[in-house]
Amino acid sequence: MLGRKRKFRVETERLTLRPPLHSDFRAWTALRVKSREDLSAWEPSWASDHLTRKAFTNRVYWAQRSVASGSALPLFLIRREDSNLLGAITLDNIRRGPAQAGTLGYWTGSPFVRQGYMREAIEAVVHQAFTQLDLSRIEAACLPENAPSRGLLEKAGFKYEGVAQSYLQIDGRWRTHVLYAALRGDRRGRTDTG
Repeated sequence: MLGRKRKFRVETERLTLRPPLHSDFRAWTALRVKSREDLSAWEPSWASDHLTRKAFTNRVYWAQRSVASGSALPLFLIRREDSNLLGAITLDNIRRGPAQAGTLGYWTGSPFVRQGYMREAIEAVVHQAFTQLDLSRIEAACLPENAPSRGLLEKAGFKYEGVAQSYLQIDGRWRTHVLYAALRGDRRGRTDTG
């Protein structure tokens, strides 16, 4: 549990990573609309109410419950120099017990791609997951042809692990994804459990 008493945030060199707030609605909607063409090839199809205030309010409440229960860590990337919303990153599907794992998802608004912001966010969230949440494994998946995302994951220390057939519906079709993972104290290739 991350706790309900304090507001959760992670600070990086240029960013504040924090859960969404109701006051983010206009900035989020504007960035999603501006980035729609670039994002649609990589994301599940948007529901008809995706950009509505009601759907965003539900997203904020889900984020609050998820952080409080420790089941997910949905965070917005806020650039400190001007308080601009740049995108979002979510550590979701946090599994405890023998797995101690979670799944990473992210998106960057079109005006902010290829400026190192998401790499900075990924590295911070992975560090948080390993040191504060006591996770052992962070998984991520992307479409095989998404070279920028694959490169980003590799630069952030994730290693290719394989292929998952018909992994997610993207833009209305079941699509195969390539799988990546980052391990705390990377143990790949070792036979002991240390």
